[in-house]
Amino acid sequence: MTLITSHILNGTDGSHAGGIKITFSKLGDIKIFETISDNEGRIKEKIKSEEIDPYAEYELIFETGYFWTQRGYNQIMDQVVFRFKIQDPNSDYHIPIIINPNSYSVWWSK
Repeated sequence: MTLITSHILNGTDGSHAGGIKITFSKLGDIKIFETISDNEGRIKEKIKSEEIDPYAEYELIFETGYFWTQRGYNQIMDQVVFRFKIQDPNSDYHIPIIINPNSYSVWWSK
């Protein structure tokens, strides 16, 4: 079982970034899941190991544009895309992200 988690933080004030749509796909337009971050800015999705290809590339797409326009920010970036490989289909992949109106910081954490 692969566990994909994230914690999204608002970099302007340190609060949680809830209500952000996140899509997880295998490159080539094979959507695996779509979810929305909870009030604490978190997601947690399980994927069966047999559905993971350790040679494929995957991406998490964070739809951040709406989050910022609802807060009155004028910005040009609508999405944050994080591409990565799942080398071990029986492991956890935690991808935290700090978002700002026109920038972001993302990393992989075990």
